[in-house]
Amino acid sequence: MTVEHREILLDGRPVPYLLRRSVRRTLGLRIDQRGLIVGTPLGMGIREVEAFVHSHQAWVLEKLRQRDAHLPGRCFEPVEGACLPLLGEGWIVRLGRGNNQVVWHGTAPEPTLELALRSGADAREVLLRGLQKRGLEVFSHRVEAFCLRLGRPAPPVRLSSARTRWGSCSARSGIRLHWRLLHLPLSLIDYVVAHEVAHLVEMNHSPRFWSVVESLYPDHVAARRQLREAGASLPLI
Repeated sequence: MTVEHREILLDGRPVPYLLRRSVRRTLGLRIDQRGLIVGTPLGMGIREVEAFVHSHQAWVLEKLRQRDAHLPGRCFEPVEGACLPLLGEGWIVRLGRGNNQVVWHGTAPEPTLELALRSGADAREVLLRGLQKRGLEVFSHRVEAFCLRLGRPAPPVRLSSARTRWGSCSARSGIRLHWRLLHLPLSLIDYVVAHEVAHLVEMNHSPRFWSVVESLYPDHVAARRQLREAGASLPLI
């Protein structure tokens, strides 16, 4: 796969886009926090690609408008020297060469997150995969710790990207936790984990449920308030 940063004029508006060439067979469009992403088969000419984008101009511009209306701030740019909040600390981003993975240097004088990239790789996607992998490791460990305190077996733990919920618990599928929790201090992560683990005992928000939460996390009222405040300032990746 190769990645190019390009720009196209749509209805008089310059629109940057990410062109991703891969072994896929068809053209595809996607809008996320980064903007417009165009997927194309290897070897397809840029004229054909941009003709396809122009044919979907109205859809692209409307989706970009909707994205901009709901975007609280600028996306985090994974560039050399950028600072990213993780687990309550500021981690410095370093760019290097490697096999498209994140290398964590937590014992350095300042915590450093190295993006070891192949030529032409999308640094943001490598960072996202690395953060989600680290998040799942941290969250699984914390779920196990709180389940041990309740004397219950730890359920499966999965990641979520839900828009409005930090976590969820299901008797069938286990616990899901939003990967962006990794940006927060461990104390706030623990509050969300304690909340979801408590649902293993009470699948509701009754007084008995909150009693279980308090037994696991006594300062849960203050943590809920801090979580609302912290959540509004998290970086977008």
